[in-house]
Amino acid sequence: MKYFFQKKSLILSAIFFIFSCFVFIFLYKDINNKKEISQLAQEKWQTKATSMENAKSLINSVKIIEPQKALLETHFVKSSDVVPFLDTIEKISKDVGATAEVVSVDVAKDNPSLIVEMNASGSFETIYKLIMLLENSPYNLEFVSVDLKNSGTSIGKSPQWTATFQIKLLNFINQ
Repeated sequence: MKYFFQKKSLILSAIFFIFSCFVFIFLYKDINNKKEISQLAQEKWQTKATSMENAKSLINSVKIIEPQKALLETHFVKSSDVVPFLDTIEKISKDVGATAEVVSVDVAKDNPSLIVEMNASGSFETIYKLIMLLENSPYNLEFVSVDLKNSGTSIGKSPQWTATFQIKLLNFINQ
């Protein structure tokens, strides 16, 4: 009986051992599968996190250059918005003490540039300052013609001068 009990115990132990081995192998494979799934999920998460970080960085870069972009755009005149450019010319003439009037505005046919004809009057000094300020304005201007004449009249002690400018705006965007 003792022998039978030992045999039975040995068989049960062997069956339990084999069962435990199968359970161990099953759990080991399941853990490895879960580990692979976890690694794939982690890689996807890391890719998305990197993508989000890159997007945030790009948005910050755009925000940083926004003032510079606005400043750059002030140097170009669009055909849909010529008025600020003309206002700038008239403001410059008022700043130096000359009276100025825009006579005509035309888009050049050969290339995308704006041609502005303007009459100005004042002392020689104010006309000269006006020319210098126009040359140093943020716009890329080319003087096509300048006709400067002494009108013969004088205001106070300084003689009155009249000038007719034909200015070509080179940084013009024709839309």
